Amino acid sequence: MSILASLANAYQRLPDAPPFGFSSEKIGFLISLNEDGTVACPPVDLRQNDKKRTPRTVAVPASFKRPGITPRSFFLWDNTAYALGVTGSESKDAASRYKVFCEYHLEALRDTTDPGLKALIIFLKTWSPRRFDEIGWPEEMKDQNIIFCLEADRRANIWLHDRPAAKALWSRLSAEGNKPEAICLISGEHAPVARLHPAIKNVWGAQSSGASIVSFNLDAFSSYGHEQGDNAPVSEAAAFAYTTALNRFLEKDSGHRIQIGDASVVFWADASDANKAAKAENIFASFWDDSGEDPLDIDEGIQAQNVGARLKQIRNGEPLSDVAPDLAEGVRFYVLALAPNAARLSIRFYFEDDFGTITANYQRFLSDMRIEPPPRDGQPALWKYLAETAVLKKRENVPPNLAGEWMRAILGGTRYPQTLLATVLMRLRADKDVNAQRVAILKALLIRNNNRKDTPVALTPDYSGGGCKGYQLGRLFAVYERIQSDALGGKVNATIKDKFYGSASAQPRKVFGLLEKGSANHLSKIGKQSPGRKVNLEKLVGEIMGAMDPSADPFPSALSAEDQALFGLGYYHQRNEFFKSTKNGTPVEETAQ
Repeated sequence: MSILASLANAYQRLPDAPPFGFSSEKIGFLISLNEDGTVACPPVDLRQNDKKRTPRTVAVPASFKRPGITPRSFFLWDNTAYALGVTGSESKDAASRYKVFCEYHLEALRDTTDPGLKALIIFLKTWSPRRFDEIGWPEEMKDQNIIFCLEADRRANIWLHDRPAAKALWSRLSAEGNKPEAICLISGEHAPVARLHPAIKNVWGAQSSGASIVSFNLDAFSSYGHEQGDNAPVSEAAAFAYTTALNRFLEKDSGHRIQIGDASVVFWADASDANKAAKAENIFASFWDDSGEDPLDIDEGIQAQNVGARLKQIRNGEPLSDVAPDLAEGVRFYVLALAPNAARLSIRFYFEDDFGTITANYQRFLSDMRIEPPPRDGQPALWKYLAETAVLKKRENVPPNLAGEWMRAILGGTRYPQTLLATVLMRLRADKDVNAQRVAILKALLIRNNNRKDTPVALTPDYSGGGCKGYQLGRLFAVYERIQSDALGGKVNATIKDKFYGSASAQPRKVFGLLEKGSANHLSKIGKQSPGRKVNLEKLVGEIMGAMDPSADPFPSALSAEDQALFGLGYYHQRNEFFKSTKNGTPVEETAQ
């Protein structure tokens, strides 16, 4: 199923979706009018009582894109620059915008007999932007979206645009004009074609006013003389449906959105039972972050249901048919990743499959990433792995495209992006932080991309895969580092890892001869203090050298990217082996006499 068709179907299942011709908008204030057009009370603040004073979401006559110097106004609602002629922004021409709002509504409402709509006409005829300051309305109201109501309807929360006469009038206004008809690419029905599709909002990094997935605004994008929406005929109803669903999913607290790098990722399930679909969506969200520790990368609302027990079973490798049999079959799942691209949106990837298949692929990803010793917090969320690819481990520094390509590979069970290997190796050389997450990524790449099924999970002293140069050299580097620390204690300003990790992992011949000479001096000092420890360390060096291919140069001039990944893996395994202790707390190497 196409992206737009699956989104249009999702609209039909939204429990509180606005009807065709309406859209959910952020409304800050309400102006209540008497039937004679006078203001009944000070503006009513509709915003929530949170720290950010978040505006309330209200279904209003649909908004639209407003290009040009003097854009059109919305029907029966707008921001204060249009509806009241006041603004806190010097860049906005409030006077001309208020004039547009007045002319549009006075013309549209001229024949109305509805008391509420007549009250608005009188208000617009008598209102002056100067009155805003004269009657002391709050500054924080400026540039907020506002709606109107009759004072008699205020207690019942019936807004002006909710009155039957207003809805009927808006329906007629929306249908006016010569609109070409064609076969809709989504529904297959013969219907009026949407010239411009509604804006998509809340995509991270995109324009705050919204952007488009489907748009044609230059001759180069046109075909056979068609203009704008006629190039890809989508009916107004279908365009409204898919954009409404997508905008709902992109809302911060929707429970259908995660942020993966620079990609805003939305997901939804299609099942015969709404509860079943919601359960699948909550489990999927927890795949990427079950801790809620990073509010910038995963939105609130995802933890609406307790899925911890099922998640633990899935991460332990139990098949979905055992964990949640009702989700193993009959649940179609969709994932769409969007990235900003000026006034348009770039589709990073679109993925659809059965939820059971997606879960199995996620479990394969976990198997690829398994490493000993594991990360401190068990199974890290994907955003924590992504942070390891970024400068200073900041989300905004994650390389473009990498996050989306990696997530697509995880969902589809395909090869990981090769740029991931180069990125992790670069970060290791740059900051020398050889941690569990980075080593796990290297191991996963070796298994899936290089078909190295024998890549060790834990320390494997006799590992000989592919000549084992990289793995054993990484172990040897860790031993030389331990020799240095045992000889000099914790007062070393810069260890050999700080100075030589990058060159040792890429060009061993330049470094290991120097390290070997330095270790001889350090071993001599260790022998004076603890002869047994010196013997054990010398034996360990000898065992590692003996595990290498005797017919090959032990210190080659250069290592391939694959061997550099094995170098990091060997270093991590050997270094952490030194931290293991016996029951009495004595280091292992001191007991191995």
